[in-house]
Amino acid sequence: HPFAQFRFCPKCGSSNFVVHNEKSKECRDCGFVYYFNPSSSVVAVILNSKNELLVCRRAKEPAKGTLDLPGGFSDCFETSEESVVREVKEETGLTVTDTKFLFSLPNTYLYSGFLVHTIDMFFRCEVADCTHLHAMDDVDDLIWTAIEDLNPNDFGLLSIRKAISQLKSIL
Repeated sequence: HPFAQFRFCPKCGSSNFVVHNEKSKECRDCGFVYYFNPSSSVVAVILNSKNELLVCRRAKEPAKGTLDLPGGFSDCFETSEESVVREVKEETGLTVTDTKFLFSLPNTYLYSGFLVHTIDMFFRCEVADCTHLHAMDDVDDLIWTAIEDLNPNDFGLLSIRKAISQLKSIL
């Protein structure tokens, strides 16, 4: 259970931090109740004029070398729309001009040995110019792929595999 990762109260540091209910832990010393909620992450669905999907090859763990879609964690004080615009720019160099929410999926992501529970929000993104892109940040390669050629098993992260199956039916 994710609560096992949190042994000390984040408010007072007490080790008397116990399960309060299925969603929270409570400190028996200071009374603080901590609700374990997922981290926000965003994923970009970008199509070119040939109706090909922009796919990334992961440059880092987890799932290094497998396929992915552009995206990443939302920063504090940032909307999900701002997050997806920033992540696309950081990973591809492309400028997003419009976003449309598609769906969300729960996921887990192993970061530095710590299992992060996420809610992955998928956005259809329009970009200013699909031709000037560069693999950057944690992306090793960028590939335009025909929708019918997508194989969910080529994608390393569970939520992305599920999303590819969904996207094949709606794109």
